[in-house]
Amino acid sequence: MKSFSAKNEQLVALLSDLAHPACEHGIHPDWLSLDSDTKEAKLTFPFAIDKPSLIAAMDNDPDLSAWQWTIDCQIKRLANSKPDLPMKTGNVIVVSSGKGGVGKSSVSVSLALALSRMGARVGLLDADIYGPSIPTMLGKPEHKLEVKNDKLQPIKYEQLSANSIGYLVDDNDATIWRGPMASRALQQLFNDTDWGLLDYLIVDMPPGTGDIQLTMAQQLPVTGAVVVTTPQNVALKDAEKGASMFERLEIPLIGVLENMSYFECGHCGTPTYLFGQGGGEQLARRHAVKTLGQWPLTPEFGAQLDALQKQTTLELSALQKQTAQRVVAELYHLKQQSV
Repeated sequence: MKSFSAKNEQLVALLSDLAHPACEHGIHPDWLSLDSDTKEAKLTFPFAIDKPSLIAAMDNDPDLSAWQWTIDCQIKRLANSKPDLPMKTGNVIVVSSGKGGVGKSSVSVSLALALSRMGARVGLLDADIYGPSIPTMLGKPEHKLEVKNDKLQPIKYEQLSANSIGYLVDDNDATIWRGPMASRALQQLFNDTDWGLLDYLIVDMPPGTGDIQLTMAQQLPVTGAVVVTTPQNVALKDAEKGASMFERLEIPLIGVLENMSYFECGHCGTPTYLFGQGGGEQLARRHAVKTLGQWPLTPEFGAQLDALQKQTTLELSALQKQTAQRVVAELYHLKQQSV
């Protein structure tokens, strides 16, 4: 396509003003190419992109909707905390919480599925060795995982590749493992799984900031971290420890996701803040990062996860998709700032 700089600048400005998570840091001119004769435009992002929501946002602008758009992505592999290791698993995003019970695993599943449905090649590693939840959420096959060419074959849910210690041991065995054994097992699970070529690997970390979490964060080639919390003070104090741990390890903190932020009345839509209000935003401000999302307490989503083994599709809300988009866009721009 031919490039017209004046028109490029105009459209870049319009795109940068769109109310869409992919555009919150603006649009780089190199991502856009135009043909003014045919009114064709192509926009190529360096991270996974939710095309339907972006096109819907563009359709609301008459200057943008006058063009025939092609939306694409060429996902860039970003620098990680272990540059000496081969980048066989793409961008590793760890999802962490200072304590259990904040919905970290359901957040991990939601992010992984949302990115996979955007067309990215995504893996999901359940590193929560004392309480692996992924097999419950995505389903546990009756047989043990297959091994081919000395590599574990991950299970498939839609296009998502997933592995968990819960697929290898009986449900009650993992809870009695000691720290060093657990850390070695998780590293082996990461290294010995045949992930194939991935754009993103979402790692559901064990809750807390102890030896296992520290070892995993130090040994994995982590690209960035998401901290999950709920609004109440006891969860925020533990989430603060998690955020500080990543900062000490010089692992970029992508942002804070506040789960169970409120309960929305099914009849009138009025939000009720059961656990307080604004705690996640305060934590994000203290660490100079974004609030990636504020997810409501949604019984329907929990019921879907519980029944997921019996159904074919997990429905994700617009808010969950927006958060996944914001995570990968924010990660990309964080890395550009450090170059």
